[in-house]
Amino acid sequence: MLRRSLFHTLLACGAVLLLGLGSASAQAAERVTLFAAASLTDAVDALAERYMRDHDVEIVPVYAASSTLARQIANGAPAEIYLSANEQWMDWLGSQGEIPLTQRHDVLNNRLALIAPQDSEIVAFTPSEATSIAERLGKGRLAVGNPAHVPAGIYAKQALQGIGQWQTLRSHLARADNVRTALALVERGEAPLGIVYASDAQASDKVETLGLFPDASHEPIIYPMALIGDAPSDAAKSLADWLDGRQAAAIFKRFGFATVAAEDAS
Repeated sequence: MLRRSLFHTLLACGAVLLLGLGSASAQAAERVTLFAAASLTDAVDALAERYMRDHDVEIVPVYAASSTLARQIANGAPAEIYLSANEQWMDWLGSQGEIPLTQRHDVLNNRLALIAPQDSEIVAFTPSEATSIAERLGKGRLAVGNPAHVPAGIYAKQALQGIGQWQTLRSHLARADNVRTALALVERGEAPLGIVYASDAQASDKVETLGLFPDASHEPIIYPMALIGDAPSDAAKSLADWLDGRQAAAIFKRFGFATVAAEDAS
């Protein structure tokens, strides 16, 4: 009886030890916090899933407008990698002085699309000086990221200025906190038209792309990436390097983005 009791005690101790080792192993995975523009949500989710499959790292993505993320980082948010939807907010963050940015470089390009709900009767057209968006908009609102600070909205304002339609449309905007909110307004039919990135339009089966804005109508849409802080972790540096590689480029392309490296190569 004593031997059986001793055996059960040792067995229980062994189980506790194994549980402890399992818990320690689970806790051993390093965490990397990645702040990414809202337009990157689907792509970064897929990238994180693919990366974590082969690496003992937990990626924690945080999505919002690039302006919101930059301000959060400036106020001490624990970001390790920042992927912005434009250079302006990366520049702003770097100018704050207390937030070192390392290995900053351009990663992606995008296009600007005019969209409508999937069941819209508006015929596809290319936005230009000769095609009035206001006539097609009617009494509705044009959904855009807020041009005051959201990169997609900033590009939208530039594009509308570039085709001579900003003054007509500026008072008919539905200004959203980020590009995905602008997309949602069109998806739900709350806005008959919207301006989002081509990658956002591709990500939704509830909208259709009426046309792409001419590249010359706005500044190039560039997504820069940087490591945050004086001493980025090895895990963060490894992830940033991987995001520049072929595997990541193929995933970005699947979600409607062009990689800067691929553009340069062509």
